[in-house]
Amino acid sequence: QVQLVESGGGLVQPGGSLRLSCAAFATISSINDMNWYRQGPGKGRELVAGITKSGITNYVDSVKGRFTISRDDAKKSVYLQMNSLKPEDTAVYYCNGNVETGFHEYLVAWGQGTLVSVSS
Repeated sequence: QVQLVESGGGLVQPGGSLRLSCAAFATISSINDMNWYRQGPGKGRELVAGITKSGITNYVDSVKGRFTISRDDAKKSVYLQMNSLKPEDTAVYYCNGNVETGFHEYLVAWGQGTLVSVSS
């Protein structure tokens, strides 16, 4: 079930930047720990970045120093700023996380994905 909406993907040249956004449906009351995953051509789905409810972040080694995950709880949104993009970053990026539909009622939510293509 799609409960998150990603946006911001597109085609960029190597070295370029993109900012991905993820917004929860209106039916979601709040977001907790959130992640960005990606599925590249010929690759399995991997966890790219995560951010806890308290703001602690982590990244897969291949994007450290280039990507930044952030959140805006008032907007129930999560962002992924991607700089110095490389062709190997090409993938469909998915937002995922633990969300609340009510008081202490949680669901694991996913978006449909947004395509990021890095090519000359």
